[in-house]
Amino acid sequence: MKNIRKTIGLATFAGALAVAPLAMGAGTANAESGVDWDAVAKCESGGNWSIATGNGYYGGLQFTMGTWHANGGSGSPSQASREEQIRVAENVLRTQGIKAWPVCGRRG
Repeated sequence: MKNIRKTIGLATFAGALAVAPLAMGAGTANAESGVDWDAVAKCESGGNWSIATGNGYYGGLQFTMGTWHANGGSGSPSQASREEQIRVAENVLRTQGIKAWPVCGRRG
């Protein structure tokens, strides 16, 4: 019985170690680049990921439609999830750098 408890205890510990990195990354806006996209969105759009004000910029990270589509987005950024907007932003970052967000990029 003691060996069974020890085995179960080790299996539980190993499982926790395997899941911990996933849980730690959940809900953060720091994507693979390390940019804090929530901070950029707070500056760009007040943190409103579904904003469409009619000024030619859409979503939390204020994409133009051309930039959005050229970097893998479909539909409108304001209709896309926060995660999808971050995915497209990572593509923009690879090609244009953080200067694509000239004022708010510094906050990320």
